[in-house]
Amino acid sequence: MADRFRSRLISVTALAATLAWAGPLAADTVKPGTANIYTCIDASGKRLTADRPIRDCMAREQQLLNRDGSVRARIPPSMTAEERADFDARERKLAEQRNALADAGRRDRNLVNRYPDEAAHQRAREAALDTVRTATQASEKRLKELATERRPLVSEAEFYDGYQLPPKLRQALDANDAAAEAQRDASRNQEAEIGRVMRLYDAELNRLRRLWAGAAPGSLGPLQVQQGSPVLAAQPASTGAR
Repeated sequence: MADRFRSRLISVTALAATLAWAGPLAADTVKPGTANIYTCIDASGKRLTADRPIRDCMAREQQLLNRDGSVRARIPPSMTAEERADFDARERKLAEQRNALADAGRRDRNLVNRYPDEAAHQRAREAALDTVRTATQASEKRLKELATERRPLVSEAEFYDGYQLPPKLRQALDANDAAAEAQRDASRNQEAEIGRVMRLYDAELNRLRRLWAGAAPGSLGPLQVQQGSPVLAAQPASTGAR
Protein backbone atom coordinates (compact mmCIF):
# COMPACT_ATOMS: atom_id res chain seq x y z
CA MET A 1 0.00 0.00 0.00
CA ALA A 2 2.88 2.32 0.82
CA ASP A 3 4.36 1.59 -2.61
CA ARG A 4 1.07 2.44 -4.31
CA PHE A 5 0.81 5.69 -2.35
CA ARG A 6 4.46 6.56 -3.16
CA SER A 7 3.85 5.83 -6.85
CA ARG A 8 0.70 7.99 -6.89
CA LEU A 9 2.51 10.83 -5.10
CA ILE A 10 5.39 10.72 -7.59
CA SER A 11 2.93 10.76 -10.53
CA VAL A 12 0.96 13.66 -9.05
CA THR A 13 4.15 15.63 -8.30
CA ALA A 14 5.42 15.06 -11.82
CA LEU A 15 2.08 16.14 -13.32
CA ALA A 16 1.97 19.30 -11.21
CA ALA A 17 5.54 20.21 -12.13
CA THR A 18 4.85 19.64 -15.81
CA LEU A 19 1.66 21.77 -15.68
CA ALA A 20 3.51 24.60 -13.93
CA TRP A 21 6.18 24.52 -16.63
CA ALA A 22 3.74 24.19 -19.50
CA GLY A 23 1.41 27.08 -18.67
CA PRO A 24 -2.01 27.33 -20.40
CA LEU A 25 -2.56 24.42 -22.72
CA ALA A 26 -4.69 23.90 -25.79
CA ALA A 27 -6.68 20.66 -25.82
CA ASP A 28 -7.67 18.61 -28.84
CA THR A 29 -4.39 19.49 -30.58
CA VAL A 30 -1.30 17.33 -30.99
CA LYS A 31 1.67 18.64 -32.93
CA PRO A 32 2.80 16.42 -35.81
CA GLY A 33 5.71 14.21 -34.85
CA THR A 34 5.26 14.76 -31.13
CA ALA A 35 6.77 12.12 -28.85
CA ASN A 36 4.08 12.40 -26.14
CA ILE A 37 0.33 12.06 -26.56
CA TYR A 38 -1.86 12.73 -23.52
CA THR A 39 -5.57 12.04 -23.55
CA CYS A 40 -8.45 12.15 -21.09
CA ILE A 41 -12.22 12.57 -20.79
CA ASP A 42 -13.23 15.96 -19.33
CA ALA A 43 -16.16 16.74 -17.04
CA SER A 44 -18.53 17.15 -20.00
CA GLY A 45 -17.63 13.76 -21.45
CA LYS A 46 -15.48 15.19 -24.24
CA ARG A 47 -12.17 13.49 -25.08
CA LEU A 48 -9.24 15.89 -24.94
CA THR A 49 -5.84 15.25 -26.52
CA ALA A 50 -2.61 17.23 -26.23
CA ASP A 51 1.14 16.82 -26.40
CA ARG A 52 1.57 17.47 -22.67
CA PRO A 53 -0.48 16.92 -19.48
CA ILE A 54 -3.94 18.44 -19.87
CA ARG A 55 -4.85 21.13 -17.34
CA ASP A 56 -8.61 20.52 -17.66
CA CYS A 57 -8.08 16.91 -16.55
CA MET A 58 -6.01 17.50 -13.43
CA ALA A 59 -8.93 16.06 -11.47
CA ARG A 60 -9.22 13.01 -13.76
CA GLU A 61 -7.10 10.16 -14.95
CA GLN A 62 -4.97 10.88 -18.01
CA GLN A 63 -3.38 8.40 -20.36
CA LEU A 64 0.04 8.79 -21.95
CA LEU A 65 -0.10 7.06 -25.33
CA ASN A 66 2.50 5.71 -27.69
CA ARG A 67 2.47 6.82 -31.32
CA ASP A 68 0.52 3.71 -32.27
CA GLY A 69 -2.23 4.60 -29.77
CA SER A 70 -1.31 2.04 -27.14
CA VAL A 71 -1.23 3.15 -23.51
CA ARG A 72 2.29 3.82 -22.25
CA ALA A 73 1.27 5.05 -18.78
CA ARG A 74 -1.71 6.12 -16.74
CA ILE A 75 -1.50 9.34 -14.74
CA PRO A 76 -3.88 9.29 -11.76
CA PRO A 77 -5.97 12.31 -10.75
CA SER A 78 -4.08 14.89 -8.75
CA MET A 79 -7.14 15.46 -6.49
CA THR A 80 -9.36 13.39 -4.29
CA ALA A 81 -13.04 13.04 -5.15
CA GLU A 82 -13.89 15.77 -2.64
CA GLU A 83 -11.14 18.04 -3.97
CA ARG A 84 -12.32 17.36 -7.51
CA ALA A 85 -15.89 18.33 -6.58
CA ASP A 86 -14.64 21.56 -4.98
CA PHE A 87 -12.46 22.25 -8.01
CA ASP A 88 -15.35 21.70 -10.42
CA ALA A 89 -17.63 23.94 -8.32
CA ARG A 90 -15.02 26.73 -8.34
CA GLU A 91 -14.54 26.36 -12.07
CA ARG A 92 -18.29 26.60 -12.67
CA LYS A 93 -18.52 29.69 -10.48
CA LEU A 94 -15.60 31.33 -12.27
CA ALA A 95 -17.15 30.48 -15.64
CA GLU A 96 -20.47 32.01 -14.54
CA GLN A 97 -18.66 35.15 -13.39
CA ARG A 98 -16.77 35.41 -16.67
CA ASN A 99 -19.97 34.93 -18.65
CA ALA A 100 -21.81 37.51 -16.55
CA LEU A 101 -18.99 40.01 -17.03
CA ALA A 102 -18.94 39.37 -20.77
CA ASP A 103 -22.73 39.78 -20.97
CA ALA A 104 -22.58 43.03 -19.00
CA GLY A 105 -19.85 44.33 -21.31
CA ARG A 106 -21.93 43.48 -24.39
CA ARG A 107 -25.01 45.18 -22.93
CA ASP A 108 -23.03 48.31 -22.11
CA ARG A 109 -21.48 48.45 -25.58
CA ASN A 110 -24.89 47.96 -27.17
CA LEU A 111 -26.28 50.74 -24.96
CA VAL A 112 -23.55 53.18 -26.03
CA ASN A 113 -23.95 52.21 -29.70
CA ARG A 114 -27.72 52.74 -29.47
CA TYR A 115 -27.39 56.08 -27.68
CA PRO A 116 -24.22 57.90 -28.72
CA ASP A 117 -25.32 61.06 -26.91
CA GLU A 118 -27.93 62.34 -24.47
CA ALA A 119 -30.13 63.76 -27.21
CA ALA A 120 -30.55 60.31 -28.77
CA HIS A 121 -31.48 58.84 -25.41
CA GLN A 122 -34.01 61.60 -24.77
CA ARG A 123 -35.66 60.97 -28.15
CA ALA A 124 -36.02 57.30 -27.26
CA ARG A 125 -37.51 58.23 -23.89
CA GLU A 126 -40.09 60.51 -25.49
CA ALA A 127 -41.00 57.86 -28.08
CA ALA A 128 -41.61 55.30 -25.32
CA LEU A 129 -43.66 57.78 -23.30
CA ASP A 130 -45.70 58.87 -26.31
CA THR A 131 -47.01 55.32 -26.74
CA VAL A 132 -48.28 55.24 -23.14
CA ARG A 133 -49.58 58.80 -23.28
CA THR A 134 -51.62 57.98 -26.37
CA ALA A 135 -53.24 55.09 -24.51
CA THR A 136 -53.89 57.35 -21.50
CA GLN A 137 -55.59 59.94 -23.68
CA ALA A 138 -57.78 57.21 -25.20
CA SER A 139 -58.81 56.07 -21.72
CA GLU A 140 -59.62 59.62 -20.64
CA LYS A 141 -61.67 60.17 -23.77
CA ARG A 142 -63.60 56.96 -23.21
CA LEU A 143 -64.31 57.90 -19.58
CA LYS A 144 -65.85 61.17 -20.75
CA GLU A 145 -67.98 59.31 -23.28
CA LEU A 146 -69.18 56.89 -20.60
CA ALA A 147 -70.03 59.79 -18.29
CA THR A 148 -72.08 61.36 -21.09
CA GLU A 149 -73.85 58.05 -21.74
CA ARG A 150 -74.61 57.67 -18.03
CA ARG A 151 -76.40 60.98 -17.52
CA PRO A 152 -79.64 60.05 -19.33
CA LEU A 153 -79.64 56.68 -17.58
CA VAL A 154 -79.42 58.37 -14.20
CA SER A 155 -82.19 60.81 -15.15
CA GLU A 156 -84.42 57.92 -16.17
CA ALA A 157 -83.64 56.08 -12.93
CA GLU A 158 -84.87 59.08 -10.91
CA PHE A 159 -88.42 58.34 -12.07
CA TYR A 160 -88.22 55.03 -10.22
CA ASP A 161 -87.13 56.53 -6.90
CA GLY A 162 -88.17 54.04 -4.24
CA TYR A 163 -89.09 51.38 -6.78
CA GLN A 164 -87.17 48.59 -8.44
CA LEU A 165 -85.51 49.64 -11.70
CA PRO A 166 -86.55 47.92 -14.91
CA PRO A 167 -84.09 45.12 -15.79
CA LYS A 168 -83.02 46.80 -19.02
CA LEU A 169 -82.21 50.08 -17.24
CA ARG A 170 -80.42 48.25 -14.42
CA GLN A 171 -78.32 46.34 -16.95
CA ALA A 172 -77.44 49.53 -18.82
CA LEU A 173 -76.29 51.24 -15.60
CA ASP A 174 -74.28 48.19 -14.52
CA ALA A 175 -72.63 47.93 -17.92
CA ASN A 176 -71.74 51.62 -17.81
CA ASP A 177 -70.27 51.24 -14.33
CA ALA A 178 -68.21 48.20 -15.36
CA ALA A 179 -66.87 49.93 -18.48
CA ALA A 180 -65.94 53.05 -16.52
CA GLU A 181 -64.14 51.01 -13.85
CA ALA A 182 -62.21 49.14 -16.57
CA GLN A 183 -61.07 52.44 -18.04
CA ARG A 184 -60.04 53.73 -14.62
CA ASP A 185 -58.00 50.55 -14.10
CA ALA A 186 -56.39 51.10 -17.49
CA SER A 187 -55.57 54.69 -16.55
CA ARG A 188 -53.95 53.56 -13.30
CA ASN A 189 -51.88 50.96 -15.17
CA GLN A 190 -50.83 53.55 -17.73
CA GLU A 191 -49.78 55.94 -14.98
CA ALA A 192 -47.70 53.17 -13.41
CA GLU A 193 -46.18 52.38 -16.82
CA ILE A 194 -45.15 56.01 -17.28
CA GLY A 195 -43.37 55.84 -13.93
CA ARG A 196 -41.67 52.58 -14.90
CA VAL A 197 -40.49 54.00 -18.23
CA MET A 198 -39.18 57.13 -16.53
CA ARG A 199 -37.25 55.14 -13.92
CA LEU A 200 -35.77 52.83 -16.55
CA TYR A 201 -34.58 55.69 -18.74
CA ASP A 202 -33.25 57.58 -15.71
CA ALA A 203 -31.19 54.53 -14.74
CA GLU A 204 -29.96 54.12 -18.31
CA LEU A 205 -29.03 57.78 -18.53
CA ASN A 206 -27.04 57.62 -15.29
CA ARG A 207 -25.19 54.57 -16.63
CA LEU A 208 -24.62 56.15 -20.04
CA ARG A 209 -23.15 59.29 -18.49
CA ARG A 210 -20.58 57.15 -16.71
CA LEU A 211 -19.84 55.13 -19.85
CA TRP A 212 -19.53 58.30 -21.94
CA ALA A 213 -17.12 59.60 -19.29
CA GLY A 214 -14.85 56.60 -19.82
CA ALA A 215 -16.08 53.81 -17.53
CA ALA A 216 -15.20 50.40 -18.95
CA PRO A 217 -18.17 48.43 -20.33
CA GLY A 218 -19.18 45.74 -17.86
CA SER A 219 -17.50 47.44 -14.89
CA LEU A 220 -20.60 49.16 -13.46
CA GLY A 221 -22.48 46.13 -12.18
CA PRO A 222 -26.17 45.47 -12.90
CA LEU A 223 -28.46 48.28 -14.00
CA GLN A 224 -30.02 49.80 -10.87
CA VAL A 225 -33.60 50.93 -11.47
CA GLN A 226 -35.12 52.86 -8.57
CA GLN A 227 -38.49 51.91 -7.19
CA GLY A 228 -41.25 54.42 -6.48
CA SER A 229 -41.25 57.93 -7.88
CA PRO A 230 -39.10 58.41 -10.98
CA VAL A 231 -35.88 60.39 -10.69
CA LEU A 232 -35.91 63.51 -12.81
CA ALA A 233 -33.94 62.98 -15.98
CA ALA A 234 -32.52 66.50 -15.75
CA GLN A 235 -30.54 65.67 -12.61
CA PRO A 236 -26.78 65.71 -13.26
CA ALA A 237 -24.79 62.51 -12.89
CA SER A 238 -22.67 62.19 -9.76
CA THR A 239 -19.18 63.49 -10.41
CA GLY A 240 -17.73 60.96 -8.00
CA ALA A 241 -18.96 57.94 -9.95
CA ARG A 242 -16.57 56.70 -12.57
